[in-house]
Amino acid sequence: MRQCLGVMLAFSFFVGLGACQSRSDSGLPVVTLRLEKYKVRAEVASTPAEQTAGLMFRTHLGEDDGMLFVFPDLAFRTFWMKNTYVPLTVAFLDADGNIINLEDMQPQTEDLHPSFRPAKYALEMRRGWFAGRGLGPGTRVEGLDKVVISGPREL
Repeated sequence: MRQCLGVMLAFSFFVGLGACQSRSDSGLPVVTLRLEKYKVRAEVASTPAEQTAGLMFRTHLGEDDGMLFVFPDLAFRTFWMKNTYVPLTVAFLDADGNIINLEDMQPQTEDLHPSFRPAKYALEMRRGWFAGRGLGPGTRVEGLDKVVISGPREL
């Protein structure tokens, strides 16, 4: 009986931790990032399926809301806006979280928007968010160490 109770308590503890984890309406984990004095609430897309869906079919994105794409490696990245209705700017980030380049993207297009150098992350925000705050290449994104990777991963 004592073993069973210990297992039940351990199970309840881990279920409780999962319940406290912040998630968006889409079910993706959410992280708070900081770019200088500005805070961003970003959904985390870390699996190929989450990254393919991205912000497709959304009709609204909050003022300081975005999506952080986390990749398993450092590589050149290319984004497009097929089936995406909200105008976006993508910031490509290096492994240290520094913005490499920004690309403004037009809704519902298949125009390609590449990173200028290999990127580990990409952060999509409403178009003009970065420019309106004077943020650009070289700006550091803080909080990437808090990113929760969803889905099964090989270790």
